[in-house]
Amino acid sequence: MIQLMKWFVKSTIREARYTVKKLGAFCLISCLVSVLFFSCKKDPTNQVVIWTDQQLFVSYAELFNASQDEVKAVVLYKERPVDALPPAKDEQVPDIIVGSWLRNENSIHYFRPLDSLFGDELIDSSIFYPQLFQYGNQDDNQYFLPVSFNLPAVIFSKKHEDMIPEDFILTTDQIRDTAALFNKQNDSGIYTSMGFAPSWDPEFLYLIARLKDTNFRPFNNNFLWNSENLEDTVSYIKYWTETYNTSVQAEQDYEFKYLYTPPIKQIIADSCLFAYTTSAQIFSASEEDLQQIDFRWIHKDNNLPVEEDMLLLGIYKKASNFLGAETFISWLMKEETQQEIMTRMDSMNLNISHFGIAGGFSAIRSVNEIIFPQHYKILLGNIPAAEYIQPPTPLPSQWKNIKNQIINPWIQDAVAGKTENSIEVLFDEWAKRIH
Repeated sequence: MIQLMKWFVKSTIREARYTVKKLGAFCLISCLVSVLFFSCKKDPTNQVVIWTDQQLFVSYAELFNASQDEVKAVVLYKERPVDALPPAKDEQVPDIIVGSWLRNENSIHYFRPLDSLFGDELIDSSIFYPQLFQYGNQDDNQYFLPVSFNLPAVIFSKKHEDMIPEDFILTTDQIRDTAALFNKQNDSGIYTSMGFAPSWDPEFLYLIARLKDTNFRPFNNNFLWNSENLEDTVSYIKYWTETYNTSVQAEQDYEFKYLYTPPIKQIIADSCLFAYTTSAQIFSASEEDLQQIDFRWIHKDNNLPVEEDMLLLGIYKKASNFLGAETFISWLMKEETQQEIMTRMDSMNLNISHFGIAGGFSAIRSVNEIIFPQHYKILLGNIPAAEYIQPPTPLPSQWKNIKNQIINPWIQDAVAGKTENSIEVLFDEWAKRIH
């Protein structure tokens, strides 16, 4: 009972700090008196409810529940957690929400600041990559914490490592020029070997747009972008294709003939020199495959662009167990906890299908630099430099669909000279459909 009262007093103080911003001193005192009165009649709940689309959090909750007796974590699956807000009538209200696309102009009002985590020294903010930590801040309040992230990369066979000009990172120019050395044509001009082609992967085309600072971003129920840089993106890709690989048709013919297996298998079979991928895909490959390949991060001016679906964590504004949420978060954001998570993944053989922490690099720098190389030997000496990490632009939860249905097809058509509508028209049509 004494332990429970300590828990409750601590909870009340935390709630006070949050409430004072909203109600003022008089209302705050009233709330404290009321809460203390009712606490004599009813014990506070010890359950913390987590909404997420990350199945690994079930395993994390099991570890957390076994580590202490005060709070029990319950994980509820939501396909896109942010789109499930606010909870339906009579639905169990979440305390913690973990997912992608949490930080955007349409959803931030569902979350409460996390500043008390740092004021009470439950978490040291310096453990995070500073750029990723700042990503969760708005109006000088920390609404979200980064959980994990992924980076774009190219993979290649170790047989060809002497061809690769750099040890850790490559620009798209270096990828283009090196891939061309792999190209071979027969007497009829048909490619019998091709190093790499932009058109093989729409996500690579989109990555070039990001590296060119096209900067797609939401604005008044539609989107803005840098039109000049988008044109530069299309020109750059067209030059690459026509100068090094003859044409989009030649690239696609080669892809159809030779690239019918997963990217890592294409590399091992010597079907191409490079394949575009992400850290999540690389490090969830089998150990047998990883022994045959190497990789390089893709950068521009030493900036490594984080994949846009970076995983964030926040506390729901109407959470019923705020202190329990803080307890879980402070447990999760410890190096020793994430070491235990990684060890458990190895013991359960989960690392074959899931990379790292919740499918990505940890947002805690020391975990990547010290713990990850113990579990992924291929990362030894090739952990991304902290100062190079570049967070994405905050985007809406529908962004993946928008990118796949509008942006990527438009860039493909523009490079091939087949565009029927401007991208402005496509975005306007999309905005009309959803509003």
